[in-house]
Amino acid sequence: MSEAIKITAPFTTEVAQTLKAGDRVLISGTIIAARDAAHKALTEALAKGEKLPVDLVNQTIYYLGPSPAKPGDPIGSAGPTTSGRMDKYTPTILDQGITGMIGKGYRSPEVIESIVQHKAVYMVAVGGAAAFIAKSIKKYEVLAYPELGPEAIARLTIEDFPAIVAIDSKGTNFYTIGQEPYKEI
Repeated sequence: MSEAIKITAPFTTEVAQTLKAGDRVLISGTIIAARDAAHKALTEALAKGEKLPVDLVNQTIYYLGPSPAKPGDPIGSAGPTTSGRMDKYTPTILDQGITGMIGKGYRSPEVIESIVQHKAVYMVAVGGAAAFIAKSIKKYEVLAYPELGPEAIARLTIEDFPAIVAIDSKGTNFYTIGQEPYKEI
């Protein structure tokens, strides 16, 4: 197995374009947590011509709805949410300049097309590893829509957050190529 690639977030499209489907990455820096309700609020604000409450240029969005933190911890369990739930919002959010997304599961053909168009990358975190993932999160700070509770937009300060590149900036899909060797079994 190849060595994990260390990247710092936020990152540019140039960095996103160096990542290939199947690459294991360890991300350090800051990322944005947002899921269904936050994506809906963002797209509704854009439709009304409003300024977004956060700058999404070069950001990575983690589809996360955290559980409450234990005393002394910045966050509780922090596993990924199913990414397909964001698909209807994702092309609009990609238009805002994000370079990465982290979640779990498949993406629609429209989202893959938008990933390629924007030279972004979709990564997956392992579902069921929420307590392990939480250890890489050093700080959790709500930035917008606090009324959404665990679905508020937040900034996460992370160190060696583990993920796998599922769809790279060229549209290569690890869910497809990763299954190829097993199709003849």
